[in-house]
Amino acid sequence: MVLLPSSVAAPKVEHLAGSERPQRVSIVHGISYARPMRPVRYFDDYVLGDRFVTDRVTITEGMILQFARMYDTQLFHINLDKTAESNFGGLIGSGLQTLNFSFALFFRLELVQPVALGGPGLDNLRWTRPLRPGDTIHVICEVTKIVPSRSKPDRGMLTMRHDTFNQHDELILTFDCMHLLRRREAA
Repeated sequence: MVLLPSSVAAPKVEHLAGSERPQRVSIVHGISYARPMRPVRYFDDYVLGDRFVTDRVTITEGMILQFARMYDTQLFHINLDKTAESNFGGLIGSGLQTLNFSFALFFRLELVQPVALGGPGLDNLRWTRPLRPGDTIHVICEVTKIVPSRSKPDRGMLTMRHDTFNQHDELILTFDCMHLLRRREAA
């Protein structure tokens, strides 16, 4: 299943003319731009308060309906005739879909790849406003906790707060995510 619209192409790596350093070429809503590839960041490279902002993506009615028909068939997600009567006053995206979009945007930052070893879970997950068709969302991630492993010195647990905002800068989703990452000296 497509998490982001096809107009948001997966980045590819290529050398641009006159550039000695690999560049990341992305196409977002039909606009191509290049940025230097991020160097690999290990657990040791993060500090408390580090903040990262994702690109933005606009969510369509079709995207909401496609996801809901497969994974969350509550009427206010799938039945356009009934959504106006719901307590949301119209079609809204599934909370799980909002979480899915947020993770997709985060992973496109390529912060934890390729040193990620998984993660034990999420804390403080809250949907504060519904995701609606036409919303343009982005995520701000902030490092809130850094704990080296005592039993396995080759890794550590990085906790980041992920806040997802709509185009009005209204918070629609927040959660704390634990990322288990390799340490630099283990590389």
